Amino acid sequence: MEMNDAAVRNKPKSKTQALLEVFAVSTKLGLTSFGGPIAHLGYFHDEYIRRRKWMDERSYADLVALCQFLPGPASSQVGIGIGIIRAGLLGGLTAWLGFTLPSVIALVLFAFLLQGFDIGHAGWIHGLKIVAVAIVAQAVLGMGQKLTPDRNRATIAIVAASVTLLWQTAFSQVLLIVLAGAAGLLLYRKTTIPETPNLSVPVSRSFAVVCLTLFFGLLIVLPLLRQFGALDWLALFDSFYRAGSLVFGGGHVVLPLLEREVVPTGWISKEDFLAGYGAAQAVPGPLFTFAGYLGAMISGVKGALIATAAIFLPAFLLITGALPFWNALRKSPKVQGALVGINAAVVGILLAALYNPLWTTAILAPADFALVSILFLMLVFWKLPPWVVVITGAIGGTLIGLI
Repeated sequence: MEMNDAAVRNKPKSKTQALLEVFAVSTKLGLTSFGGPIAHLGYFHDEYIRRRKWMDERSYADLVALCQFLPGPASSQVGIGIGIIRAGLLGGLTAWLGFTLPSVIALVLFAFLLQGFDIGHAGWIHGLKIVAVAIVAQAVLGMGQKLTPDRNRATIAIVAASVTLLWQTAFSQVLLIVLAGAAGLLLYRKTTIPETPNLSVPVSRSFAVVCLTLFFGLLIVLPLLRQFGALDWLALFDSFYRAGSLVFGGGHVVLPLLEREVVPTGWISKEDFLAGYGAAQAVPGPLFTFAGYLGAMISGVKGALIATAAIFLPAFLLITGALPFWNALRKSPKVQGALVGINAAVVGILLAALYNPLWTTAILAPADFALVSILFLMLVFWKLPPWVVVITGAIGGTLIGLI
């Protein structure tokens, strides 16, 4: 399958040169891309499309649409897709490594800092928990305005939030996503689909089928192996793989999935979980690298490697498996209708997470509420970068601890 004209015009002289180029550019983005998945897509457009012209505008828009349709970290999947188109499957892996490693390393070091100095109850750690409340509240507001603009979708969201709070199991969220997809199919199956260009990618349909089969196979087999085996690394891999497989709507939605995988099992305390989540807002790159922090807290460097690989593996399998079929799928009103319902449920699941564990753990006094209000103001109305909000939250938490 031929690549788009822009990519052909800028094709590197050798495969090695292509891989080195992809790694260099993606690492630059991994070191500088603050602000969450929407901001990441802007950074990608500026670097990959406007400056380097590795893809044309319409193909990039098509790739973004696919990654927003799939579960998983959308910005990471876009980066993987661009790497695949630029330098094949190895290019996709290289692009992911460059974009992901900087924040993984930073969060693993933070995990060791927490363990080595026993600062889990410090005031600035409490401030990071309050930062997490403000960040997720901003995400709920933004996603709610975009994904639940009418009565039907708002109803799906509130029902999903209520069920999530009252029936707190990993299975409940899977069932909610399935039921919301069915509701969306019923209510929005006649959605008008605008004309869209085809996306040209160098992946065969046969290899794509292998990736999709492996994605679903691991989702089914890993829990079974975990039941019959006593291997700690297998249980860790299963938990993070499942979390990475079931996240619709962006990085923040992984919060409730991961919390239910690692806190009730006793792998990590709720306080350390929320402290790490707050710290994850201060580093560039994808929010899914929060898994590296959790893995390090659970089982050191080995745990960080296992957790990071497991949570991102579904993203790699899905983007590689879906690319050749996306042109047909995205033109189906039924598929689009189901997605409408799923996205509405995602808003509800995230709303539930905003209350429990975030609000119930971090907002314990009037001073906490005052600080989270200021941080929310900075994010939503002042439009300040997340790292500024994180520093402010840490300072505010320290001051509250002195009162």
